[in-house]
Amino acid sequence: MKKHKRDLEHRSFVKGYQAAIQGRTIAAIPYQENSTMAYHWSRGWREGKEDYWNGFKQLSFQQKAANL
Repeated sequence: MKKHKRDLEHRSFVKGYQAAIQGRTIAAIPYQENSTMAYHWSRGWREGKEDYWNGFKQLSFQQKAANL
């Protein structure tokens, strides 16, 4: 099994980051409220929103998401 499939916390962080740059709200969280996965998703969402507000362009988002 590949490592990226085992690391679900990192994967949920990346999904949250992508959700933020796509303009979804934090209320769109796909995990149960108070779970570890929800925590990592919301961390990714917050970082994505911060990058969006700081003026990152779409190409920058794609490069950063690929490197996360």
